[in-house]
Amino acid sequence: MPTAILTGPPVPGSPLEADLRSLGFDVRTATGAAEAETLLAGVPGEQRVALVDTRFVGHVHALRLGLTDPRFPLSAVPGAVTAQGPGRQALTRAVARENSAAPGTGTGTTTLEGLPDRVVAALDADVHHPELGSLVALVPVDPQARNEARQAVAAVDEEAVRLRSAVKARDGFFTTHCVSPYSRYVARWCARRGLTPNQVTTASLLTALVAAGCAATGTRAGYVAAGVLLLASFVLDCADGQLARYSLRYSTLGAWLDATFDRAKEYAYYAGLALGAARGGDDVWALALGAIILQSCRHVVDFSFAESRTGAPAAAGPAAALSGRLDRVGWTVWARRMIVLPIGERWALIAVLTALTTPRITFYALLVGCAFAAAYTTTGRVLRSLRPRPAADPSDAGPERETARSARALAELADSGALAALLKVSWAGGGVVAAVLGAALVTGTAAVWGPGWQTVLGAAAYVVCSATAVRRPLTGSLDWLVPPLFRAAEYGTVLLLAARADVNGALPAAYGLVSAVAYHHYDTVYRIRGNAGAPPRLLVRAIGGHEGRTLAVAVLAAVLTASGFTVALTALAVAVALVVLTESIRFWVAAHQGGAPAVHDEGEPA
Repeated sequence: MPTAILTGPPVPGSPLEADLRSLGFDVRTATGAAEAETLLAGVPGEQRVALVDTRFVGHVHALRLGLTDPRFPLSAVPGAVTAQGPGRQALTRAVARENSAAPGTGTGTTTLEGLPDRVVAALDADVHHPELGSLVALVPVDPQARNEARQAVAAVDEEAVRLRSAVKARDGFFTTHCVSPYSRYVARWCARRGLTPNQVTTASLLTALVAAGCAATGTRAGYVAAGVLLLASFVLDCADGQLARYSLRYSTLGAWLDATFDRAKEYAYYAGLALGAARGGDDVWALALGAIILQSCRHVVDFSFAESRTGAPAAAGPAAALSGRLDRVGWTVWARRMIVLPIGERWALIAVLTALTTPRITFYALLVGCAFAAAYTTTGRVLRSLRPRPAADPSDAGPERETARSARALAELADSGALAALLKVSWAGGGVVAAVLGAALVTGTAAVWGPGWQTVLGAAAYVVCSATAVRRPLTGSLDWLVPPLFRAAEYGTVLLLAARADVNGALPAAYGLVSAVAYHHYDTVYRIRGNAGAPPRLLVRAIGGHEGRTLAVAVLAAVLTASGFTVALTALAVAVALVVLTESIRFWVAAHQGGAPAVHDEGEPA
């Protein structure tokens, strides 16, 4: 249980102690400076501890924001400061310094008054100060100021502020205007019944899986039910994040579950649509596989570009200037958020078309929309990347460190295996030039010749080119395109060879393989985003790396019959899925149990 230590003289009629207990704190009172330091030292190191001025007047949610957010080692609002994990030592040092420097040390209350705020000023580590908005958090020094502060508290509807803050600050049009106005109340309902964000996330997954099952029936009633359930799943998907913000129940495991379940729901639903279409005599597995390939490649463009810009100065040039001008016009902001087809718009499109049309039309619309969104975002990012960066200050090592970190992250996103590491080939171009050439060779031969020795040669050339692409650090202006090019080459080759096999089961097997590999690639992204490091090299090499898997699939297609190739794809999909899922689940559960810092992604909508 977290501990709150009240410092300063008692204030008659103050609800502070009850407020702290309502937030789960064990409240203790220090009657002197020495006792405050002793009480602080007596709290076990793995527990959260807070110092709170007895004169504090403010909203309970202001205390909640300042004292219970698990994402920050040190956090403070006026009159209160808290520490957990690595922040405990910094807090202890600051208290000791303040008590030794202040007059009247050791007895009385002189040094206790204002202690939390003085400690915050003395801390030698970063302190999080939450944005309170209209919430009140004050330390009045006299009765008149206290009365005014209480009136300010009464004038603000705390619950309304809390509900508004539960909604993500930046989201898509459909989510903002069609879901969040009521999903926040679903989140509050869950909070009042003790449900956790992870439970709501799991409910969203189960609802989407039922929707996929309804779509797989291939009946109009099944399609209508699938569309309705998919929207219900999305409402729960919004509610889990809003519940986390409403109750400040963030966790490492929760962030991972939210991210991976989104992909699992979407891929399962596509498979359900393909199964439903097959019941009606229409084979749309190639379209379903094309949809997840396009969506995955689009996401890795987002991730890679973001990593390449880490620590970079603000974008400049015509593209950035145009973007800034558009953002100053209200309707264009929403239009630009809609055309990139974030998850809300995407799921709404899929749900409506599922209920009203056929799976084939649904996939056609999805592919066109995602292709346009990918072209729009990628073009803008390429134009930004082609602008020369400002010269760095030679005396500042920060940009150099950030560049090295970005290059390392891009290399991890590349997912190169043992073959790329063994080949010691390079040429002046390297980087994105080699990646483009390799991707064109392997997908081009697969498209033209299908299974055969020509495609095996194309895959072998791809291995050489991919090794060349990552031979030097990926620090070029367009080198962030290397990971998405690798994804497009690997996934595209699997799709083309399965389609050319022209046998029942080949495309569903390819769908399973790409889904398993895509999970591994998303897992790599989430680890990098959470500062947890990339998956171990042993795992990457065990599943072949992107170049090894591409070559293996090309060889299997060339040497096996069409039915044998289908069996091999299925076996490969099962093997990759078992290896990556086992290691991933073990890692994230261990990170959660080990007290890894909580993560909550407020970035771009997926």
